[in-house]
Amino acid sequence: MTINTDDQYGDAESKTTISSSRRYSSSSYQDQSMDDALNTTLTNDKATLIQVWKPKSYGSVKGQIPQNERLTYTWKEIDVFGEAPTDGKPREPLCTRLRNCCTRQRKDFNPRKHLLKNVTGVAKSGELLAVMGSSGAGKTTLLNALSFRSPPGVKISPNAVRALNGVPVNAEQLRARCAYVQQDDLFIPSLTTREHLLFQAMLRMGRDVPASMKHHRVQEVLQELSLVKCADTIIGAPGRIKGLSGGERKRLAFASETLTDPHLLLCDEPTSGLDSFMAHSVLQVLKGMAMKGKTIILTIHQPSSELYCLFDKILLVAEGRVAFLGSPYQSAEFFSQLGIPCPPNYNPADFYVQMLAIAPAKEAECRDMIKKICDSFAVSPIARDILETASVAGKGMDEPYMLQQVEGVGSTGYRSSWWTQFYCILWRSWLSVLKDPMLVKVRLLQTAMVATLIGSIYFGQVLDQDGVMNINGSLFLFLTNMTFQNVFAVINVFSAELPVFLREKRSRLYRVDTYFLGKTIAELPLFIAVPFVFTSITYPMIGLRTGATHYLTTLFIVTLVANVSTSFGYLISCASSSISMALSVGPPVVIPFLIFGGFFLNSASVPAYFKYLSYLSWFRYANEALLINQWSTVVDGEIACTRANVTCPRSGEIILETFNFRVEDFALDIACLFALIVLFRLGALLCLWLRSRSKDPVQCPN
Repeated sequence: MTINTDDQYGDAESKTTISSSRRYSSSSYQDQSMDDALNTTLTNDKATLIQVWKPKSYGSVKGQIPQNERLTYTWKEIDVFGEAPTDGKPREPLCTRLRNCCTRQRKDFNPRKHLLKNVTGVAKSGELLAVMGSSGAGKTTLLNALSFRSPPGVKISPNAVRALNGVPVNAEQLRARCAYVQQDDLFIPSLTTREHLLFQAMLRMGRDVPASMKHHRVQEVLQELSLVKCADTIIGAPGRIKGLSGGERKRLAFASETLTDPHLLLCDEPTSGLDSFMAHSVLQVLKGMAMKGKTIILTIHQPSSELYCLFDKILLVAEGRVAFLGSPYQSAEFFSQLGIPCPPNYNPADFYVQMLAIAPAKEAECRDMIKKICDSFAVSPIARDILETASVAGKGMDEPYMLQQVEGVGSTGYRSSWWTQFYCILWRSWLSVLKDPMLVKVRLLQTAMVATLIGSIYFGQVLDQDGVMNINGSLFLFLTNMTFQNVFAVINVFSAELPVFLREKRSRLYRVDTYFLGKTIAELPLFIAVPFVFTSITYPMIGLRTGATHYLTTLFIVTLVANVSTSFGYLISCASSSISMALSVGPPVVIPFLIFGGFFLNSASVPAYFKYLSYLSWFRYANEALLINQWSTVVDGEIACTRANVTCPRSGEIILETFNFRVEDFALDIACLFALIVLFRLGALLCLWLRSRSKDPVQCPN
């Protein structure tokens, strides 16, 4: 039978048959013309001739992998179970759910939903293995199981064996040798392509590799994947910030993973969202990598015949079972023997997916067909050979198949040192701060405008009974403005970057503490500049206590308040699962602390059952410190009482006694503000650590 990829190739006059062993030789793959050449290919099926238009090559990783460093990935008896619905069952007690959130213990459930059923397979070096199947067949579930990245609520049977060169491996051993390109491209939008790759190179490449070599490797990868023209273009975010195109973003995702030249590459839907030309370009990159000796496994949904001819092996999945695993030529023979051959002039990939899909109103018939196909393959000679290959795990193999040691990886699994991680996070976060106009220019302008407005309202206060009340109100307004402005400025910092952080943390790029310290320290200069601008404008306009000492003390206290509120914003951001939740939780939590500040409720009138909660109120300590700084040196008679029969405080001491504040507590107030900064940031770090715990697949009990 003859299959044409598209109508535009159906009338070609010249059809040349070439040997399958020479189908993708490196010389023919790289040296043919990129504009007018037709690459006539036989996909291991001597009766199937496919003419493929060969577009521009986007390059591949240079250099053949030595035979003793190549990897063959085998998996055997992989059973994956999903969490069963709990309708009708009583919910767990609140204390049990809180304990499960704070510990690594998983809650027990009945693994009733069988997602993958006794899946066995092999992926050899130098081959491009494509996992195909209809939606819901289990493609992504299988890839997650092979990469040890199964989500929570999914269990993998304890007898499942995943081995490299016959040596069973765990999650850490596989991740050190494997790169995983996920379907969703997650980047920091404000970085350029080169900056992103430099960051990845500093953390992915071994700690013994000099920086100059890392920079050289980045430039080499930019050229190999044709990203030089967009090297200095910001990555952007689709729909929000204009940046790289879809194809460039996908190639950048490959570039991030190929910096360390991994010998095993797993890709989840690498062509999703791309047009046919860009999809073929991405597959060409993967094919070029496989030709150098890499082992590549990818999932793909209904590829075109042009892409289908690039696959060395295909793995068909249906209803969680293996329907076929072998070469395209073997698949044609297998389905022909079952009496369901692929029709002429038809894309084999479309035909196989349609045969293994569950059609509406024909569920029983389709499931019977899928069972027949899967059962037939399970007893076929191909399946027996695959099972024999996968069964050698742990029995020892020859020298070329020994598992090589990974250099440059520390005992903790990180390739870079703690200081390198901290420096890289600090560098990337500082670039993001500088390139975000909403974070710098707009905030400084907003602060100046609000300060000018407050200074105009309270302009030129004099020391009389009205001035005392106005000055006290303006000082408390200092605190409320600094609090709400800074809390809502950082409340989305960690929530917005949480997906990127979780992916990079799972890839062992950096630790949680280095990420948190780098992010917070990079934004520290801004949270010093904002209170400086605010205080410098409002302090002289209102006419607060004159003298450099009083001004600097006020500036110091306001800066502490800004950093306490920033730390509290970090805590809310790290504890919230989304930006909308963080924005909803912020105001209700801040308001109780606001009440305990002493302006709306005298500190001596706080109920006993709220006394301990008031100790966490930075308004209380900061308001007392500001009023002590303002009124402690005001002597009796300095405040003018201009109206009779009106209660008028004649000295600053009386004002402080009215609020139940003491001058002796000034140092304690400053110490408590520092303590709250440390407390809130440690709480934020703890919440971030809890969210970033490794979510390895759970093994079913024996």
